[in-house]
Amino acid sequence: MGLGRTLLLTALASVIGFLLGGVLAFARVSKSPLLSGLSWGYIWLLRSIPLIVLLLVLNNLGYLYATINIGVPFTNILFAQFDTVQTLSPFSVALIGLSLNQAAFSSEIIRGGILSVDQGQHEAAAALGLTRWRQGIHIVLPRAMRAILPSGFNEIIGLAKATSIVYVLALPELFYTVQVIYRRNLEVIPLLMVATVWYLIIMIVLSSVQYFVEQHFAKGARGDAGPTAIDKALRFLARRPLDTTDTPATNVARKPLSAAFGNEGEGRVDLHGINKSFGANVVLDNVSLTIAPGEVTAIIGPSGAGKSTLLRTINHLERADAGVVSIDGELIGYERRGDVLYELKEPAIRRRRSAVGMVFQSFNLFPHLTALENIIEAPVSVGGVPREEAIADARDLLARVGPADKADAYPRHLSGGQQQRVAIARALALRPKVLLFDEPTSALDPELVGEVLDVIKELAKSGTTLIIVTHEIGFAREVADRVVFMEGGKVLEVGPPERLFSEPSHPRTREFIAKVL
Repeated sequence: MGLGRTLLLTALASVIGFLLGGVLAFARVSKSPLLSGLSWGYIWLLRSIPLIVLLLVLNNLGYLYATINIGVPFTNILFAQFDTVQTLSPFSVALIGLSLNQAAFSSEIIRGGILSVDQGQHEAAAALGLTRWRQGIHIVLPRAMRAILPSGFNEIIGLAKATSIVYVLALPELFYTVQVIYRRNLEVIPLLMVATVWYLIIMIVLSSVQYFVEQHFAKGARGDAGPTAIDKALRFLARRPLDTTDTPATNVARKPLSAAFGNEGEGRVDLHGINKSFGANVVLDNVSLTIAPGEVTAIIGPSGAGKSTLLRTINHLERADAGVVSIDGELIGYERRGDVLYELKEPAIRRRRSAVGMVFQSFNLFPHLTALENIIEAPVSVGGVPREEAIADARDLLARVGPADKADAYPRHLSGGQQQRVAIARALALRPKVLLFDEPTSALDPELVGEVLDVIKELAKSGTTLIIVTHEIGFAREVADRVVFMEGGKVLEVGPPERLFSEPSHPRTREFIAKVL
């Protein structure tokens, strides 16, 4: 009886505490000052109050308030009314007190895990147009779990032992039951040893659960990429065969890209008077540029010229201080009402951003998802494509971009060139009008650069508008229709590669070209 109550209290308080703690953690890291402030206040208050004081206050609320009223504050509107003493039984008080206390501590553990997730994961999820909820639950939280689990299970184990403090409520849990018995037979030490053995058994079970849960959330980082024990258990309970994403992919002949992609006549990009500063540092200075549909534009220049920031303003990952960006005449991030521009709400920005794919310098694949799962994430959750159709499209993409035989591999098990090609396939999955490349080869070994550049060369023939920030001057000369030279946040020169590389008109362009060629 006592052991059962201890286990029930531990399980319920853990679930409620961590669910509430998760809400508090996401509120704490949100951009809303109100949510963040309320979360901070709750955490500060509950971590300051000793657990035994919290339990005693809750247990004695009946002396202060005869009834619990649920309604609209400061009005006579009443939805329900409960007798305080009858509602707050010893078990209810214990559960509420332990859960509230647990939420305050677990929220900081979860927040620490969220903050440990690389910023590139957030940016990749945002670039794909995933909702904040989807980003948090499906991308950020699974990545954060590896940091959360060790401390989180410590909290659960601490909670299992902390249930003994509810003896002050005369609740017959394990420790209280032991007290009652040894007061009757006066055999204190033997009974305390019995209680200790039961707590040891509870700890062994919790530690075993911790091991399997940690293995499950580390599957993208393990050398063994097979299904975990939790995967197998879930499949058994669902009584279903392996998912399509788990079936081994066969070698597929490489298909041409040019016949499959491109939005002919679409993808015109207009930038008007873009300014961006970080503090006193001016990164973009009145940048204006027009890119025709289907045009391949290479942006070159020295480090710190503002190239990557310019790229990020096109899909509104970076908010410009002044100026606007439009694609096919539709503003990205804003709407015009009369002569005034208003920034769009996040859902509208995500919808417009889906027309712009982005391939990052560091790949930014989601490590806990396979190559195939990375590619289908946006079509399923943003585009509303049925999962089976998205999987078929993703396999077709991998057959065109490569590597087709690595569909079920995690990013950790892919070479740098393979990861970047999967990242390109992921960006193409929503069939964007414009595709942005932020130094797509700078994180690759020299021998892997060629395979990625070959894919981009083929994409250049597809009719998709490509904007490429690159240090690969030879590649820019071969593939680009136009080359943009930037320095100090300004566009100094724009022209076709054959002219800009052989007869640049701006003195700084001539100096730069002379050094890199």
